[in-house]
Amino acid sequence: MAGAARLFRRASRGPPALAFARALGSAPPEPAGRGEWRTALAAAGALGGLALGLWRRQAALSAARDDEEEKELRQRFMAPPVSGLRELRRRRRELRSRMELLIMETQAEVCRALADLDPGASFAVDTWERKEGGGGISCVLQDGEVFEKAGVNVSVVSGLLSEEAARQMRSRGKSLKAKDGKLPFCAMGVSSVIHPKNPHVPTMHFNYRYFEIEEADGTKQWWFGGGTDLTPTYLNEEDAIHFHKTLKEACDKHDVKLYPKYKKWCDDYFYIKHRGERRGIGGIFFDDMDSPSKEEVFQFVKSCAKAVVPCYIPIVKKHCHDSFTPEEKLWQQLRRGRYVEFNLVYDRGTKFGLLTPGSRIESILMSLPLTARWEYMHNPPENSKEAEILEVLRNPKDWVH
Repeated sequence: MAGAARLFRRASRGPPALAFARALGSAPPEPAGRGEWRTALAAAGALGGLALGLWRRQAALSAARDDEEEKELRQRFMAPPVSGLRELRRRRRELRSRMELLIMETQAEVCRALADLDPGASFAVDTWERKEGGGGISCVLQDGEVFEKAGVNVSVVSGLLSEEAARQMRSRGKSLKAKDGKLPFCAMGVSSVIHPKNPHVPTMHFNYRYFEIEEADGTKQWWFGGGTDLTPTYLNEEDAIHFHKTLKEACDKHDVKLYPKYKKWCDDYFYIKHRGERRGIGGIFFDDMDSPSKEEVFQFVKSCAKAVVPCYIPIVKKHCHDSFTPEEKLWQQLRRGRYVEFNLVYDRGTKFGLLTPGSRIESILMSLPLTARWEYMHNPPENSKEAEILEVLRNPKDWVH
């Protein structure tokens, strides 16, 4: 074979077109023995066949990888990642890629856990793109037997920060140095609000996010934020203890000081000032978290995200078939009115979304319930179950000590 290859190279000398024609046998060969030329052609054919075989094998392997990738997507996620699975694999060591995979996995875990409890309903999966950069995946279940509305959204967006959004961040102490008034940013997160039908099943919200901004000198500021909180219509102390204990265990894996700090932050953040009460019985909340290190904060966020299903799903299972009265349903609608007030007046994430050019309004307002109610000067009777939850909303409790 080596000798034949040498003869083939001899046949290929000269101008490329003539050499190619000689290799194909369509041009007169250089002076050489006829037997040598036939041997060279045979060798060329063998080499070509070998190359064709390798190409076919590579094509088959590539097709198999594509099939395996599609299978993995169906098993792990609700839809293909915004950045593409191959791109995330290529940059798998970068924290941005790991965070995107985490929020995709969290979305899928929560959606499947909710769907298992409400088999008669299904999630509508809506993928969208933002012309300024990035996109998202909105998963929404409506009018089920258990859940009136449950939404779990993922967004991965980039572009230039609006002046209003930058002003909002600077008001929290961020020192952002723009270049020609421009601040490139990347933001990603998973957020969810779940509104059950039964007034004895609490509403639950969670959000975990990562933000990165490039300043004028090229340096990057980064931080994480997020939290999980519970909003019951009626107080069940056993449920409250389970919810807070599960979140505390997730925090304690990293630092026992984190839960009490972020529990208080949650109680303070979800305060409806004009009503003098909290939105719910809290949980944990944090923002602008950029220490001790990017990796350590990411691992903390991951632990919190993994605690969402175990802190909430057992409560839903416990109460989703409880009986309730029309009066209890009415109280649920009034409490949902308070939920709407907080989200539209105070919520930082809603404000940022509405101030970001190209934002998807349907996904931002997904947190609002299908139904809510406002009554003029409504006050529950003293010593009633309704008055009991109001007392806790006005004076937060320690649920784990």
